[in-house]
Amino acid sequence: MGRIIDISQEVFSCKVFPGDPSPHKDQILSINKGDACNLTEFSMCAHNGTHVDAPFHFIDGGKTVDKVGLEPFVGDCYVARHEGDVAASDAEVILEKAGRAGASERILIAGKATVTAGAARVFADAGIKLIGNESQTVGPENAPKEVHLILLGAEVVLLEGIVLAEVEEGRYFLSAAPLDLGGCDGAPCRAYLIG
Repeated sequence: MGRIIDISQEVFSCKVFPGDPSPHKDQILSINKGDACNLTEFSMCAHNGTHVDAPFHFIDGGKTVDKVGLEPFVGDCYVARHEGDVAASDAEVILEKAGRAGASERILIAGKATVTAGAARVFADAGIKLIGNESQTVGPENAPKEVHLILLGAEVVLLEGIVLAEVEEGRYFLSAAPLDLGGCDGAPCRAYLIG
């Protein structure tokens, strides 16, 4: 087995999409206070930190996270570096590199990248299973709906809020299985690469 690379944010210090509630924890039992154990209660948005988006996030009647299955989240992936808007032509280049590496079903984009609607259509038409990025949203932060509708409408699941600063371009094995939150539009996950 190769090196394991954690690409997840720590939950309680994570980036939060503007307007979303921040994660909160409360230690309700404490050994230091005479309790038998330490016990933490927490609350968070399904889209805090490193998380996945299921189609139901933007499509009423779309699959919820528990109905997506694990296959899109586990398997070979390609990490591509990009800064700025990912245009359709950029998506084609990324898919070409991923194809040569034998890992074109799952694409992770490292850098401050924003997937445009044109790129989303290229990825959706290619039939990929998952696209991931470092931002808390795959599309433009001020107008994420169109990109989400294109990708989630094609049942391309999204892995958002990953940390790829120290990851080089190339092929890896991805594990990013979400929590099994029945009926939810997304879920946090502990994402890692084996390379």
